[in-house]
Amino acid sequence: MQDLALALALAAYNVGSLIPETRQLPLPYAAYAAVILQVLPLTWRRRWPVAVFFVVGIPRNFYDLFIGNFAPLPLGPAIAYYTVMDRSSTRTRWIISAVLLAGIIRSQMLPGHTEPYDFFVDLLQFLVAGMAGIVTRTRRAYVTEVEARADQAEAERDRQAALAAAQERTRIARELHDVVAHHVSLMAVQSEAAASLLPDRPEAAGKSVEIIGQTAREALTELRRLLGVLRGPSDGRPAATSPSPSISELDEVLVQVRQAGIAVDLRVEGSPSKLAPGVDLTAYRIVQEALTNTVRHSGASQAAVTVSYEPGYVTVSVADAGRGPVAVTVGRSADPADHAPPDPPKANGARQAGPGGFGLAGIAERVASCGGSLTVGPSQAGGFAVTARLPAP
Repeated sequence: MQDLALALALAAYNVGSLIPETRQLPLPYAAYAAVILQVLPLTWRRRWPVAVFFVVGIPRNFYDLFIGNFAPLPLGPAIAYYTVMDRSSTRTRWIISAVLLAGIIRSQMLPGHTEPYDFFVDLLQFLVAGMAGIVTRTRRAYVTEVEARADQAEAERDRQAALAAAQERTRIARELHDVVAHHVSLMAVQSEAAASLLPDRPEAAGKSVEIIGQTAREALTELRRLLGVLRGPSDGRPAATSPSPSISELDEVLVQVRQAGIAVDLRVEGSPSKLAPGVDLTAYRIVQEALTNTVRHSGASQAAVTVSYEPGYVTVSVADAGRGPVAVTVGRSADPADHAPPDPPKANGARQAGPGGFGLAGIAERVASCGGSLTVGPSQAGGFAVTARLPAP
């Protein structure tokens, strides 16, 4: 519609410019037809720029050959040339420019064109139109590139957000597994003990039931802490959450495991130092998960936990005297470019966390997320050992 309006406006301008000179025109009707036909094709200039350029040039050349005098400004051909420079390939633009220059020179050699400045006026008009087309083309290409970069940046932000969300879901899943598996395992052991003690030893069974209740309350406290992190504050104030567990606070876990009937010893080597929050929580969860596996699968009556501090590293080890599988080592790849997470350690049926379990795999993921190394396998006492070496800058 815009191009049609432009063509009609230029037709009206061309006709209006000839009206005062009608009596001096040798072929007035042909002149009016020529000035109209040299602008009406501009309606389709964006779709077929090269074809419109030649179609517009035919009536213009006819006017120069047979009418000659009082020719309106070549606005139609100039706009057609502008469109070619704006929307055609580089090769096409060069060819059309050469054809146009030849046409201007030829027109100036026809009778009636005796003034030298006419050539320079026409040349200047088409030069301005061509430069305007190139500027428009360049600007459109720049806008397209900027939009493409913006779309690419937005897609990258979405990808990073999705990756961060997936990593956060994995972290939360590990936390939930460690909390639920540990406490539910202890409750299962105590419930079995209570069932075996009834009805002959009601007092001992009652103590097991009390431990079950206490463990359940501790599990709820941990779950509330996690849910407090997930839940957005409703009144704009930060949600109140309890601090994350620390490797320096293992006493509660050890007491729970001892209540399950396993004697656990804790040994701390080196000078304890403050760990990064992620490493601190990872070390705590590794000990908790390893002891949970000991309670659920080892059949051991004793276990030992060792926390060793050394420059740049902290090593946590949990060993029991139960059944132990073949050793497996999990750590960072020797290739620095390889950032894929390690495969979860393999273990025999006695040490799996059950069908679809995430016990050892969860430990391996936590160690890998900190850039540490993990070894699982037979302990010196003939049982099973889990040893994780974590960086502690």
